[in-house]
Amino acid sequence: MSNKLLELKNLKTSFQIGDEYYAAVDDVTLTVNKNEVLGIVGESGSGKSALAFSVMGLHTRAKIEGNILFNGKDIANITPQELNRLRGDELAMIFQDPLTALNPLMEIGDQIAETLILHNQNMSQKARKERVIELLNMVGIPRPEYVYEQFPHELSGGMRQRVVIAIAIANQPELLIADEPTTALDVTIQAQILDLIRKLKNDMHSGVILITHDLGVVAEMADRIAVMYAGQIVEVADVHTLFENPKHPYTRSLLNSVPADGQDKLHVIQGIVPALQNLPREGCRFSERIPWIDATHHEVNPVLHEVTPGHFVRCTCHKHFYFPDKTKEAELHGNSRS
Repeated sequence: MSNKLLELKNLKTSFQIGDEYYAAVDDVTLTVNKNEVLGIVGESGSGKSALAFSVMGLHTRAKIEGNILFNGKDIANITPQELNRLRGDELAMIFQDPLTALNPLMEIGDQIAETLILHNQNMSQKARKERVIELLNMVGIPRPEYVYEQFPHELSGGMRQRVVIAIAIANQPELLIADEPTTALDVTIQAQILDLIRKLKNDMHSGVILITHDLGVVAEMADRIAVMYAGQIVEVADVHTLFENPKHPYTRSLLNSVPADGQDKLHVIQGIVPALQNLPREGCRFSERIPWIDATHHEVNPVLHEVTPGHFVRCTCHKHFYFPDKTKEAELHGNSRS
């Protein structure tokens, strides 16, 4: 029996700007297994949220190409009615901003009960309320009977995020997508939310896609990591391999930007992620941010290469990459020894 829960095959999500369509997710192929956390990391503008919304079918004006196979069924080409039956039931998402994800005019209990009504129409009103109280307890909300009757503005950011998680897990989804679930939360609440997601994954044996720009979060949570840049996956590996032996220049640059003990100066990646309509569609998309690497070391049409079993890297430039400052530092140390 296959362990694959979600398979993305050559997924391309394009948005119209003027008269042209531009791909924000460009030829992405990925797998999420059951009872696995796949971390997706990258800077803002890399296409992480666009990828998540594509899987959930939440884009209204995007052009979706390729395949999104959920339990072997291509959900990229099903009717809106079929998709609605999946969303909130077998597929669920924890949104980045709980304040905008919640209805300000509905009580918390009613908002959680809504997804139960949609997918469990035979459940009695009494059973629904008991299930909502149970969910509020599961996500660690104190005095759930009291919170049941409160409105979103009466709760703290951490409490609202827990409510969003309660809605997402109400029907025990097989796939849970968490889009920056700890953004704007203090460190203590972040740790509690991550512990909660981990516990839910273990209890429900769900597949989890964890989208974040925080490398510390994925190091703690993920089983495998996909690094995304400018709409493409540039590296995929299990969490230990990626942190111990990163290959792609972008991955190495991200890891080198993390503060370390005894470090006097932070590494800064040159430039920014290009705007969607300005993305280079040929060659290595990261080449402009590492101009000291010769153009001949980049592939004309970069593809993912399996460098070791399960470890994929896009473009051959990883074989020639180095940090200029570290080279100078090595030269200085060499001169001092001679």
